[in-house]
Amino acid sequence: MNLENYFPVLLFILVGIAVGIIPQILGRILAPFKPDSQKTSPYECGFEAFEDARMKFDVRYYLVAILFILFDLETAFFFPWGVAMRDLGWSGFLIMLGFILEFAVGFWYIWKKGALDWE
Repeated sequence: MNLENYFPVLLFILVGIAVGIIPQILGRILAPFKPDSQKTSPYECGFEAFEDARMKFDVRYYLVAILFILFDLETAFFFPWGVAMRDLGWSGFLIMLGFILEFAVGFWYIWKKGALDWE
């Protein structure tokens, strides 16, 4: 078994670990450490917390978040298709046209269902 072929993988792992650990060590060594009550207090969003951390959120918040992720991931398929469009030919174009049609129908459906209305 020849382990020389695995040297680039080992080097990649070691460099990745070094890039993750060395800045933390340097920050701990070089940065001033003077904690006070303001620095160690939890920061939320600029004002004091006034309710329990387990308060309920409106379901629409989660729905909008899920829809954003869904459509964001679907649009990520457009970039590789755009790069390889000339190589795919007409079959790739028609398949992507079907994808875009499905994408538009899904968007129309959630729009008509009122999922994007925030009242």
